[in-house]
Amino acid sequence: MAPPTPDDPSHTKARRLARIIEPVVGQVFFSPECHARYAHLGFDPSPGTMDNGVALPDGPAYFTSRGSALGQAPGEVVAAAFGVFNPEIVVSSVTLGWTRTNADTIAHERLAGAVEQLERILGPAPAGIERAVALLTKATAPLDPGGRALFAGTLAQPLPGTPLGDLFRLGDRLREYRGDSHTAAWVSAGLDAVEIGLLTEGYWGLPARSYIRTRAWSPRQLDAAQARLEARGYLRDGALTASGRTFREQIEHATDAQMAPALVALGDDFSDLDAILTPLDHQVMEANGYPASPLAITPRA
Repeated sequence: MAPPTPDDPSHTKARRLARIIEPVVGQVFFSPECHARYAHLGFDPSPGTMDNGVALPDGPAYFTSRGSALGQAPGEVVAAAFGVFNPEIVVSSVTLGWTRTNADTIAHERLAGAVEQLERILGPAPAGIERAVALLTKATAPLDPGGRALFAGTLAQPLPGTPLGDLFRLGDRLREYRGDSHTAAWVSAGLDAVEIGLLTEGYWGLPARSYIRTRAWSPRQLDAAQARLEARGYLRDGALTASGRTFREQIEHATDAQMAPALVALGDDFSDLDAILTPLDHQVMEANGYPASPLAITPRA
């Protein structure tokens, strides 16, 4: 992989694009409206909230609803596409999920709940929504689904034809495209799912073994992955080393590079999309629709 160049405009824009998409799309995982709809299908309700009031998802509902983009896929396929979770948890969750619903039904409920939360927070027609939809359409048009299972799955899900619905669906496509691209980047760099999780915590500045615990890896699996990374010089006593940071940055840079078709399509219109989505992101976060996250823009002070 080429060494990172932080001053490269495409590198900066690629990450900014991911961050401005995240709150308006990632809110689907925390939407109380989604949780209520999944509970109606027989899933457990939200197990609680974070300290800032953001509602947490039920695990089986999360894996089954997001995995529905792949159709009625077995848990092994969903685990492979998601990439970073312990497959044992994904397989059991999806297997349970398909006893409660089917892919078409939960995909419909996912979209409906996501749009309902957006409308509750933003109103039915937030400023610039039509322009944002047009720009997201432009950004996603040239993206190649080859090797990108989740992105391909979202392409098979039609646009609902409403401003907020289309905003969500197009943003979801772009989000999954980057996610698939990131998986390709860390796999090609010779990492496994536990290793990329441990490196990412340090890269994001999070306490060791905090975020990765949401991926359901056991202490034994974490210990073994840490030992492998320390042997390669990327971790020392669980903390990211300078070479580990450079290596992890190269993976992010390789992910950024794969967003080039979207950035080229947007061209100078990127600034318009940023200007429209940023205030919407802040509204979503301030209404506890999405938590503060290294994946998203910084909340307003």
